[in-house]
Amino acid sequence: MRDKNICLIYTGGTIGMERTAQGYAPMRHFAMVLSQLLREHSNSLPQYTLRQFEAPIDSTNATPEDWCRIAHDIASCYQQHDAFVVLHGTDTMAYTAAALSFMLRGLRKPVILTGSQIPMLELRSDAPQNLIGAMQLAARDDIHEVAIYFSQRLLRGNRATKLSAQRLDAFDSPNYPKLAEVGIEVAMNSAALLPCPDRECFELPSYACGQVVPLRFVPGLPLQAVQALLDLDPKALILQGHGAGNVPDRDPALREMLRAASERGVVLACGSQAPQASVQLHAYATGSVLDGAKVVGTADMTFEATFAKLHHLFALGLTADEVRLALLRDLSGELTIR
Repeated sequence: MRDKNICLIYTGGTIGMERTAQGYAPMRHFAMVLSQLLREHSNSLPQYTLRQFEAPIDSTNATPEDWCRIAHDIASCYQQHDAFVVLHGTDTMAYTAAALSFMLRGLRKPVILTGSQIPMLELRSDAPQNLIGAMQLAARDDIHEVAIYFSQRLLRGNRATKLSAQRLDAFDSPNYPKLAEVGIEVAMNSAALLPCPDRECFELPSYACGQVVPLRFVPGLPLQAVQALLDLDPKALILQGHGAGNVPDRDPALREMLRAASERGVVLACGSQAPQASVQLHAYATGSVLDGAKVVGTADMTFEATFAKLHHLFALGLTADEVRLALLRDLSGELTIR
């Protein structure tokens, strides 16, 4: 393990915060505190090189441009390191992990995101366990994908979602098995891992904000809310339906609104509000409201993966029809092909 060199990228997040009179804020001496922590375990850890953002980002403020920045950081020093561990805030970690999985396709090395629910300097912090576990897993030779390591579990990055703001096991992958569980021994789920590809095929286009917007259906949602989102002129609208992707079908105006949007080139992707679901648009009659609007069901992709994937496909310059087709192609293990 000591012969491996890990690139540790600190982007911000709770893991690197400390108490101030104004509340938690980025730690002033993160590199020193990190070094002191890891020095105690140096014989059991790979070597590492720290790269840190000059202005750490609270992940709540992260944007698609920040995903691109992290991907470019990894690509720029990819040949000099055996693996990468990205320290990131938990709130939008799953979005970043999904986006990295699309930009860094064909990975032949581990890229593992981690962070903590409690700052590193605080009593009972989960930061040391998460960080040390992520670094040890990054030193392995059988991981070739973007993953999230949190609370003794390794999850595929584009299958993960944050389920708790209170529990230390904040993340899960509702529609895909865990890649590994770490207890006294490391139990790898080899069958769930992506195989090692022949070569890397990174795609690093520039992402733009505001191109993809979500619409969550709730009982009695006024049509003006739907129209207000469409008036933003997005390239894609993610419809968050109920159950297997059901949306209200009583009002024919909704059907016409979606059909007109699709006709002018807006990609309509329909997912489920249920974390554990596989969208089947015609399982119920309510799915008929989507007929004629070229709506694409998102299968068993997480919302985060759908959101990041749409950004990626549009950034590649694909047309609306090409995006509709590509959305249901498995690019990096983000969906189950049935």
